[in-house]
Amino acid sequence: MKFDRLLSILLLLQQRDLVPATELAERLEVSVRTVYRDVEALSAAGIPVYAERGKYGGIRLLPGFRTDMTGLTADEARALFVLVSQRAHSDLGLDRALASALRKMMSALPAPHRPAAEETSRRVLIDPERWLARRREEVDLEALHTAVLADRRLRIAYRHSGSASLKTYTIDPYGVVSKAGDWYLVADHEAVPRLFRADRIKEATVTAEAVRRRDGTELARVWEDLRQGVEERPAGIRVVVRVRRVRIDMLERITTSHFVGRIEDSGQSAEGGAEADGKKDEWVTAELRYPVPAAVCQLLQFGTDVEVLEPPEAVGEVAWAVAELAGMYGDGHT
Repeated sequence: MKFDRLLSILLLLQQRDLVPATELAERLEVSVRTVYRDVEALSAAGIPVYAERGKYGGIRLLPGFRTDMTGLTADEARALFVLVSQRAHSDLGLDRALASALRKMMSALPAPHRPAAEETSRRVLIDPERWLARRREEVDLEALHTAVLADRRLRIAYRHSGSASLKTYTIDPYGVVSKAGDWYLVADHEAVPRLFRADRIKEATVTAEAVRRRDGTELARVWEDLRQGVEERPAGIRVVVRVRRVRIDMLERITTSHFVGRIEDSGQSAEGGAEADGKKDEWVTAELRYPVPAAVCQLLQFGTDVEVLEPPEAVGEVAWAVAELAGMYGDGHT
């Protein structure tokens, strides 16, 4: 474990001119005293590393020092070559760069690990896209990427969901995130963290102003806070439904953000009586959560395979929607 920690410190120091000891301790999950002991061990081994004390101090390497990427285990080498679908790299214009980087990485690996790494790259593929995903609009990430890397403020024209008009914002970007195939810009607007879907950004201009990020705040932390804010919304209303067993898996997939779980099996039919053919396991009772009663109409796509049981206001919303549909598609429909 100490060897891995020493190698991690060395690689981190090669990436940056100076790293605070507290940051190294947090990343490696050890105490600051342990970090200083590790620095002494590296120095004793001939690595030109030293500590600078004081308010703006930290750990640094002698300028110009570099080391080869040695010490990789077989599992670490294989992990580097588990390929993710190249869509994200293509969106950023980095697909060719990725292929080139992997070739260089392969040549840098210890010879005994190369066959396993090459086999892994051919046998394991991670595709983050969901099945039957909607066709996405083309997204121009060039301006967003430029602003993020150049540490410049962005001025964007943004279309909010459900609105046809554009709203203008001047924002301070932290970075871009690809979530289930969709790109998001993570930024502060007036020092408040915000998420902007890239396909709703209709215009983006990189300004000459330096970005104004909150001190000590990084992309990963801001994204995690925003992600939790989306996924941990107020519970809303509890909706109980009865669904045919053969459709329960599909219901869970389609309503994934609302589905809570199965409650119990039921031997009752949607009409309320026992199954005439003796199939007592045809129906399953499940619980969902919706922000408002009207949202339960999402379940109409399942037709008679799903019956809303409670609460009464949710049942009423479905009954009203069905009546409206019946009127629209009645005998007089042409």
